[in-house]
Amino acid sequence: MSSPSILISGASIAGPALASWLAQAGWDATVVERFDRLRDEGQNIDIRGSGREVLRRMGLEDAVRAAHTRETGLDFVDERGRPLARFAAGTDDTSGGTAELEILRGRLGQILYDHSSTKAAYVFGDQITALHDDGHGVDVEFLHGSARRFDAVVVAEGLRSRTRSMVIPDVRLRELGLYSAYLTIPRTDADDNRWRWLICDRGRGVTLRPDDVGTIRAGLNMFGSVRGLDRLDRDEVVTILRATFDDVGWETPRILDALDEAPLYFEALGQARLPRWSRGRVVLLGDAAYCASPISGMSTTLALTGAYVLAGELAHHTDTHTAFARYEAIMRPFVGRAQQLRPGLPRILFPRTRRQRSLLWTGLRTATSPLVNRLGDVSGGLFSPPADALRLPDFAMTARHGG
Repeated sequence: MSSPSILISGASIAGPALASWLAQAGWDATVVERFDRLRDEGQNIDIRGSGREVLRRMGLEDAVRAAHTRETGLDFVDERGRPLARFAAGTDDTSGGTAELEILRGRLGQILYDHSSTKAAYVFGDQITALHDDGHGVDVEFLHGSARRFDAVVVAEGLRSRTRSMVIPDVRLRELGLYSAYLTIPRTDADDNRWRWLICDRGRGVTLRPDDVGTIRAGLNMFGSVRGLDRLDRDEVVTILRATFDDVGWETPRILDALDEAPLYFEALGQARLPRWSRGRVVLLGDAAYCASPISGMSTTLALTGAYVLAGELAHHTDTHTAFARYEAIMRPFVGRAQQLRPGLPRILFPRTRRQRSLLWTGLRTATSPLVNRLGDVSGGLFSPPADALRLPDFAMTARHGG
C-alpha cells in the first residue's frame, strides 16, 4: 500500500518539525509556504522544558546550541542606560527570563528545514485557497499550483492564520492590547550580550537584545486601545512609532533613526483559545491553534511539543480522528498552563504613569536584592514558565500504511 499523504501549511517552526517526524514515520509529507523563501527575519526565541527534549529526540540540540545568541541575562535599565535590576540567564531547561538556550527564530527555522527537507517536499510561494473534506481525504486547491488530494491537512500557521477560518470559522482571538515592532540594527560599542529593557511610562517599552550574527535586535512595544494598527502599511507604522517614542531617551533615538532602512516586523500580541483544534481530516498546530503570545515564553516550546505529539499519534493510529483527538487531549492541559500569564501581565510591565513606573522599578530592585534572594530564587519565580508541565510521551516513529 502507498504511504499516507499529508499537507502542512506553514514553514516556520511547527510545520518543519512535524514534517520531519512524519516523514520518519513513513508519511508522504508536503509543506506549503506562502512566502517565496524561508523567512530569516525574527527575534530571539527561547526553547524550554519539553521543547528542549523534542530537540534532543530529533538529534538537533547541539545544532541549536551552536546557533545560540549567547545572551547572558536581562537588565532593566533607566533612561541613561544604567541597570536598575539584573537577572542572570537560566542554567537549566526551564528557568530564567533569558533562557539557557536562546536562538533567532530564523536560525531555528533553517535548522528544522535542513533536517526535514531531505525527507519532505517543500513548495514555496503558494497557499491554500480551499479545502474539500469528503471524509476519506481532503481535496486542496492552491492559489498557483494544481489541486491535489491528501489523506490529512495540518494548518501550522501564525496567530492570525488565513487558512484557519476554513477549518474553524469565526475564531475570536484574545487580544492583549500590546503592539510590538521588531527590527534589526547595527551593533555598536555600547552594546553587550545582555537583554536590556527600558520601561517607560504611557504603556511603552524599549528593548535591545544581542544576536549571533553581529547585529542587535531592537524592540519598540506599546499598549494601544485602537485595534488594527498591525494592518497598516509600513510607512504608516513608522509614522506611529516615531510619534509614540520621540520623547524617550536611552538608545531610542538610535532605533528610530534606523526605521527607514532596517527590516521591520510589527504585530499585535494575542492568544488563540479555540474550542477545538480539528474538523474532519484537517487539524491546527502551533500558534494557529494555541498561540500563548511572546509574553508567555512558551510559543516555541508549544510548537515543537505539539508537532511531536501530533506526529506520534498519527504514527500510531490509522484513523486520523482518533489521532487528532488524542493529540488534543494530551496538549490541552499543557496549553492551558502556558496561556495562564502571571497576574497583571503584560500590563504591569508597561505602566501608564511615571508613579507606576517608579513602583515597578522599586519592585524589580527588591527582587534582585541579596537579602530577598537568600530566601529563594526570585528570578525563577518571576520569569520561569511552566515548560516542564507536560511529561513527553515516548513514541516510536515507525512507518505505517493506510489513511
